Amino acid sequence: MRGEICIGTASFLSFVALLLCIFMHVGQINTSTVPRGISMAKLNVSGYGNALYAALGDPVQGLYADNASAPLAAEAGLRNLYEYGLYSYCVYVELPQGTCSNSSAATRFEPFSAMTSDMIGNWSFITEGLIPSNIGFRNSGSLGSLSNSAYYLLILGSICAALAFFLGIAKRTVTFLASSLFAIIGSLFLLVGAAIWTAIVHRAASINDLVVGSSSAPTPLGINVSIGNGIYLAWAAFACLFVSILPYMTSCCTYRG
Repeated sequence: MRGEICIGTASFLSFVALLLCIFMHVGQINTSTVPRGISMAKLNVSGYGNALYAALGDPVQGLYADNASAPLAAEAGLRNLYEYGLYSYCVYVELPQGTCSNSSAATRFEPFSAMTSDMIGNWSFITEGLIPSNIGFRNSGSLGSLSNSAYYLLILGSICAALAFFLGIAKRTVTFLASSLFAIIGSLFLLVGAAIWTAIVHRAASINDLVVGSSSAPTPLGINVSIGNGIYLAWAAFACLFVSILPYMTSCCTYRG
């Protein structure tokens, strides 16, 4: 009976880890309800127009797009919200009105490039002058490379979670041993992938503290980067898969079938 409890616990935990990974992967693949609600990172630029007005003293015109379905990276106007998934990013004038980039594996997290590519030439030029070049938010090469690496770690961790779950269903000593190994390896992949994503979002979030205007009346830059719930899903998947290691190993050593 104790063996059955261990097997059931391990299978349940690895299944939950797999389910969490699946939800993490579907984030921002389109603007329908579930994908729209899941992202790895968020970029809110709705207050940037006010910051430009404070910095320049002139009316800000043509900065934002009015059309929610306007093409991306075509100088069609800035959107209020940018949300990043593992396969694409979606932009929203106002939820749920938005559009998404083309889907591809290991989509790079490059918020500054995405933002400036939507601006007409003069606003992108001004933005490059306002945001210091040494701030993490502007380093698209580094952020993109790290997010690219994190994707492959997370996909490998997801595959390992799936293998751990499906092999454990067979209820054989050798399959429990294999499930234990895949749970260990998958936990490591998910841990490192989630840690990298957490680190790069915190690096990009250095933009949140910038201000413009006079020293006597500073105005926040109006660009805010925050962690998406997809990263929390990755951490939760790691925790579930890691905890499943012990019951899988116990089942491997004690099961007689």
